[in-house]
Amino acid sequence: MEDKSYDKIMIATDGSKQVEKAIEAAVQLAKITGARLYSVYVIASAGYTPRNFGWEESLREILEAEAKKAVTFVEEAGKVSGVKVEPVILEGHPADRIMKFAEQEDMDLIVMGTLGRTGLNRFLLGSIAENVVRHSKTPVMVVKGEAENEN
Repeated sequence: MEDKSYDKIMIATDGSKQVEKAIEAAVQLAKITGARLYSVYVIASAGYTPRNFGWEESLREILEAEAKKAVTFVEEAGKVSGVKVEPVILEGHPADRIMKFAEQEDMDLIVMGTLGRTGLNRFLLGSIAENVVRHSKTPVMVVKGEAENEN
């Protein structure tokens, strides 16, 4: 049974274990609707560095490898379910880039994971998902992940 309510679904991934439930939900939704799934990872830009201290290139390579690993994980999850996944790696402020990409590419839905933190933890850590939910013109589905031990 295929439902054409969605043509393009975006899963925003950070490569963490906590986003796995959101990936699973996005893959299943894409499978049910026949939508194309886009796996989006945003490398957070560190801002302008006026001098080359030598470590920037190494850090960049590490961040790019992490991004590739995260989008590949989604691709593999899609293959298992017969869903084609388009990997996308962006750079900038994560919430802004997620929303901009969704608008530019005319996404029907953004799927994101969250830890569901409250109180001081939420205030101190901020929430990319919350920012996207509040400001996105594209509908957003947030899937609560399981937090690791937070001691």
